[in-house]
Amino acid sequence: MGRLLKIVTPLHQATRRDYLARMVDEKVHCMLKAKEYGADYWDGDRRYGYGGYKFIPGRWKPVAEALIKTYGLKAGSKVLDTGCGKAFLLYEMLQIEPGLDVVGFDSSDYGLANAHPAVKDRLFKYRAQDRYPFGDDQFDLVISLGCFHNLRIFELSTALREVERVGKQAYVMLESYRNELEQFNLQCWALTCESFFDTAEWIWLYNHFGYSGDYEFIYFE
Repeated sequence: MGRLLKIVTPLHQATRRDYLARMVDEKVHCMLKAKEYGADYWDGDRRYGYGGYKFIPGRWKPVAEALIKTYGLKAGSKVLDTGCGKAFLLYEMLQIEPGLDVVGFDSSDYGLANAHPAVKDRLFKYRAQDRYPFGDDQFDLVISLGCFHNLRIFELSTALREVERVGKQAYVMLESYRNELEQFNLQCWALTCESFFDTAEWIWLYNHFGYSGDYEFIYFE
């Protein structure tokens, strides 16, 4: 296994959440709408997802800086973002190191259509749980932020093995919990999550599926 990192955690902790309010707000209806990954999920009411996922200059800059520094990325380095969404992170990485060769894919038509204009030509539609259309060790770094917990366990098997196959280095961040309170809060808040595992279970799965890259968990405290 790789390293347990804290790259996204500060950004995650900066947002306040009312867990009980989401749980009692027609939760099943909101889950079904969120799993369409359309306009409601990205830019609709908060009950369906992000509540407006707009580009805010510099918001993802600390994450971009940490990834570039941690993995020694430089001009010519190839980076793949699995489940890139609107690709704001890839854009911020290019602001720091314009010579990066970045690629991203996502299953959401709306997310890709509303991605940052500067990186749209580097993105394509694809599912994280399918075999990736790339060669072995094609990328210097493969990243996936907030995506893999939305896969079922048999889909995780393919996704993690593909990240391992196409990347020389890898970093995966997803939602988890360490105790009953965080488990409850996650179950209240999550709309698209399919795999609810605690940190020990996730680490076991990483080992079981042969994933040796770095990882991070975000918690709902």
